[in-house]
Amino acid sequence: MTIHELLKAAVDQKASDLHLMIGKNPILRIDGNLTETQYGVVDDKLAAELIYSMLSPQQKEKYDTERELDFSYELQNVARFRVNIHWAQNAPGLVARVIPDTIPTMEDIIIPDAVFKMLDEKQGLILVTGPTGQGKSTTMAAMLEYINTTKSSNIVTLEDPIEFDFTSKKSIIKQREIGTDTLTFSGALKRILRQDPNVIMVGEMRDLETIAATIILAETGHLVISTLHTINAAQTIERIIDVFPPHQQAEIRFQLATTLNGIISQRLLPKTGGGRIAARELLLNTSATANLIRENKLAQIKSVLQTSRDAGMVTMDQSLEELLAKNLIEESVAQAYMSPFQAEQSASE
Repeated sequence: MTIHELLKAAVDQKASDLHLMIGKNPILRIDGNLTETQYGVVDDKLAAELIYSMLSPQQKEKYDTERELDFSYELQNVARFRVNIHWAQNAPGLVARVIPDTIPTMEDIIIPDAVFKMLDEKQGLILVTGPTGQGKSTTMAAMLEYINTTKSSNIVTLEDPIEFDFTSKKSIIKQREIGTDTLTFSGALKRILRQDPNVIMVGEMRDLETIAATIILAETGHLVISTLHTINAAQTIERIIDVFPPHQQAEIRFQLATTLNGIISQRLLPKTGGGRIAARELLLNTSATANLIRENKLAQIKSVLQTSRDAGMVTMDQSLEELLAKNLIEESVAQAYMSPFQAEQSASE
């Protein structure tokens, strides 16, 4: 058993992730489900051999010191991987996310038409949200590739680690990895204006300093795309505002109301016939949305979403109903992710 054999098996079996943990066979996540392979049980010694075979001397030193490490790894002519290595119960462990070797188009992953219009804007903030493992990186990659192929822009990405490998086309695109090309998101954001960017992708808005810098960049004439681990549009706005101390929250609400272009909140669901497909809630920053943000009436955002279909907004329930109508998901899947009231209505029809 080698790490290359395991990574290739993950790709061949169309898994999204490879897990190594002590006392188990290597595990693959396929269509959202964990499946144990038959390669043999991983013990402490084997886990260490597999993990350390991927690392440079500098990475080994950092892993030994900090006890965890994120990095990207490329298996030539197979795929790229986003890798997390860590320790659990005093034993090494690994999770490797498979990064597709081709960047999907917006059409491939069925992104709503209104998102194309958001990407045609010269400035503003676009957020892609959802729990871990819900395809946010893939959605952002498709959005950046749309800009890359249709516009003459300077695109700068800040990633931890770099996932999709872009080739400059009509735009030029510079990918910077945290820990390799720059030390921190916040440090890189402070100096990014000197790199003459038009479009900036921030891999994750992790803390107050990064969130504040990201909003300012969107406010000062740049199109900024980033992610948060939140489950819907209203929670996303609440999370951003709540990061700041109370005396700054009114100012942040005003900045968000001014700079936000839209929020795409998504979940990956089992697809009819195999694979997975994204259901997406889409909030656009119309005048009604901006007023609710400014006035701190975030509980009413759901009502705006429900009544603004003509403007291009989509609730999660509407997205699920559309996927169900196209036979892309099963009814049981749709009901499992619908709001309780909508699920009850759907079941009674």
